[in-house]
Amino acid sequence: MKVFKFGGASVKDAAGVRNVADLLQSVGYENTCVIVSAMGKTTNALEEVVKRYFENDDFEKTIGGVKEQHITLATELFENPTDASNEISQFFDDIVSFLRRNKSPNYSYVYDQVVCCGELISTKIISMYLNSINIKNDWLDVRDYIKTDDTYREGKVNWSLTEENIKKLSQTGLFITQGFLGSDSNFFTTTLGREGSDYSAAIFAYCFNAESMTIWKDVPGVLNADPRYFEETQLLNHISYEEAIELAYYGASVIHPKTLQPLQQKEIPFFVKSFINPTENGTEVAKGEALSPEVPCFILKREQHLVRLSSKDFSFITEDKLSGIFNQLYDYQIKVNLMQNSAISLSLCLEDKYNNLDKFVADMNEAYKVQEENDVLLYTIRHFDDNSDKVVPTEKELLRQTVRQTLQIVVKA
Repeated sequence: MKVFKFGGASVKDAAGVRNVADLLQSVGYENTCVIVSAMGKTTNALEEVVKRYFENDDFEKTIGGVKEQHITLATELFENPTDASNEISQFFDDIVSFLRRNKSPNYSYVYDQVVCCGELISTKIISMYLNSINIKNDWLDVRDYIKTDDTYREGKVNWSLTEENIKKLSQTGLFITQGFLGSDSNFFTTTLGREGSDYSAAIFAYCFNAESMTIWKDVPGVLNADPRYFEETQLLNHISYEEAIELAYYGASVIHPKTLQPLQQKEIPFFVKSFINPTENGTEVAKGEALSPEVPCFILKREQHLVRLSSKDFSFITEDKLSGIFNQLYDYQIKVNLMQNSAISLSLCLEDKYNNLDKFVADMNEAYKVQEENDVLLYTIRHFDDNSDKVVPTEKELLRQTVRQTLQIVVKA
């Protein structure tokens, strides 16, 4: 089997869905499992539904808007859209029915039961369209295959049960299924974290012992920098698994961090290619040389926070104190993207996804002098050279650290 993954941008409208069909006919779809995300900005819209629901706002109006967008898309795709429109209506009616009867105050649980509909609807439309143009396929509900614990919004995969389920599938044919989703032992929907569709594809590739896995994007492959923030980017023809994991760890957005480990374990070749120009080579992630061509790779992380802790009594920041600090960071789910320490101070570049930084700083104020610089930028340069930091506004530099092949610089925004 081969595994293909298409993101929301590739199926955002009827033209995108037709392009997926053209792509499959161009590159071949025999013995292929296709993982698809929600269409366009559907996930964002369904997140707004959940938010409105908990604020006792008119969530049904938002649902109605998303429903109409999908029905409009179906009318553009199908000569007779009745069946597709009925399927779409059923999915959205199920959301409304669930929210009307729900008694759970657990935001994450409700989130997963609602947001999952984006992937379920997109794959149903795509499967029906492909069948209508004689690209025969089977639609699968991924929740019957990927099993997780009940950590809603960040489901932890039960690998043994998931592998057992997926291995029951035929190794021939064309399957269309969802990214991002799984289910717990009670068959309640779970999600694998934002951008988890890449991870879903890797799970299927691992369990199938796949020939290869390909992520189709609107870029020609993995670039050495995000073209939104950097000029004159270069395509990376080859990256080793290890280098790809390093880039993902530091925040490169092309590859989801959890995606790479299962592929590396079985040495499954992994390609990132363009759905606009599908016959081009793209980037291969596999065993072998670390990087080709060997050029600096630039990563920019925004909305960071630089916190400096120093001893009030000029005592050393020893292992016991570091342990206490990092236990607090763990408890508050604050990610450390850079740390630098001296005898009496510790500087941390932090990512505050869950808005707990103020609580952490309040706790630290009891034992330390705290200096805080909010909304800073973190530049990470892998395989840096003498000219690499010219792309960084060093006149605003707050902190610099070099570790082997990696240079990190924190600057004011």
